[in-house]
Amino acid sequence: MDVFPDFNGLSGITELKAIAGALFMFVLVIAVLMVIVSAIAWAIAAAHGNHATAARGRTGVLVALGAAVLAGAGVAWMNWLISIGQQL
Repeated sequence: MDVFPDFNGLSGITELKAIAGALFMFVLVIAVLMVIVSAIAWAIAAAHGNHATAARGRTGVLVALGAAVLAGAGVAWMNWLISIGQQL
């Protein structure tokens, strides 16, 4: 049995794919920029002994890394689910 979703069943699906790809790109770019900004804030605050700001910078780094991982893993997970659907 060959089961696969019909991606051409809806009108405008190619535009939707392009929009989703662009949104993933923006999420990844913004997450990487936030990692850089938060890491700089963390380093400067830690060097000057401001522990509260250093903790916020560390939290920003972890949240931005989590967002980047989730956005990147979402694409891989969806592709994996589609390939599993073909094997059923």
